Amino acid sequence: MKNHLLLTHEKLDVGAINNLVTAGSCGAISLFVGTTRDNFEDKKVVSLEYEAYEPMAIKEMESICGQLRQNWSDIVNIAIFHRLGLVPVSEASVVIAVSSPHRKTALDAVSMAIEELKKRVPIWKKEKYEGDEGSWKENKECQWLSKEKDVI
Repeated sequence: MKNHLLLTHEKLDVGAINNLVTAGSCGAISLFVGTTRDNFEDKKVVSLEYEAYEPMAIKEMESICGQLRQNWSDIVNIAIFHRLGLVPVSEASVVIAVSSPHRKTALDAVSMAIEELKKRVPIWKKEKYEGDEGSWKENKECQWLSKEKDVI
């Protein structure tokens, strides 16, 4: 049982991430791949740019793995990889993979992992639009940013 966590400026290799979580005892691997789409509210998106507070982000990603393992004791391997820097349209920004003996655990765990990542992990996203500077976006799921606003 292993957790594979990475923040990187390099292109994410979905096949390699899938191979990291593969285990002979598992009949299921579920993957979530979040990609840069080319539009937002009638604007043409040309890329996304991500920044993170890396030590805290890795700590929160590890905490998410712990929460997944607490909820589903049969999880074998987990991978959470997030890209930083510029991510062009159609490329992966985030890949989450979970292996388990049965599909329900893997599917449910991947779903929970992406929701928790968006809520808790300090990663910021800037959408860059065609002919425009772009703008930093808040995840609607983000809990820590909402708490920060309450303090201000």
